[in-house]
Amino acid sequence: MEHSNFVHLHVHSQYSLLDGTIRFEEVFDLAKKYRMDAVALTDHGNMFGVIEFYQGAIKRGIKPILGCEVYVSPGSRFEKKNVEGSEGSYHLTLLVKNRTGYFNLIKLISLAYLEGFYYKPRVDKEILSKYNEGLIALSGCLKGEVSVYATRGEMKKALHMAEEYSKIFDTRRFFIEIQNNGVENQSLLNVRLLEIGHTLSLPTVATNDCHYLQRKDAKAHEVLLCIQT
Repeated sequence: MEHSNFVHLHVHSQYSLLDGTIRFEEVFDLAKKYRMDAVALTDHGNMFGVIEFYQGAIKRGIKPILGCEVYVSPGSRFEKKNVEGSEGSYHLTLLVKNRTGYFNLIKLISLAYLEGFYYKPRVDKEILSKYNEGLIALSGCLKGEVSVYATRGEMKKALHMAEEYSKIFDTRRFFIEIQNNGVENQSLLNVRLLEIGHTLSLPTVATNDCHYLQRKDAKAHEVLLCIQT
């Protein structure tokens, strides 16, 4: 049977609390239906679901790609204050490449809670530089650090941030992440992100930032977000 050429690398399950609605059995069913032989799990700031996800995927003959969408502090993770002119935290998609990467991701998430927690569990570039072996990074959604500056039109800063991440995740382990999910400013941002990727010779990957599985689930997801906010 011919497999799909597309694999979802940015997926939020019900363990992205009050944000994701996806249940594992349902995503495995759809992956089988669309002949996708692998699927990733990238919940917000936690790895609560990875064992259940891994075991379920293996049982269904699907390759599980473990990961997390981490929150990156604009400064030190120890600073418990908002930095003027910056976001409270930036998003970064991390995917496990091998056993070393899995244990490094565990370390990063643990430190995010124990040392970096400020409204959300946060890592910073210091510990990303220390515990990045075996991990692949994607630049993230609209709230990724590169995307935030690119959206504002601050291309020099966006380029600088992309270069920083590409040095941390060297040997081509940092990817420019583009999406086309109908969000305002996304199309313009994609053009700018592709320009950054071209300038720095960075590889590009397309994701969908999945928080629910079916179009009919959109209203229920909106209600969930209202409860959260």
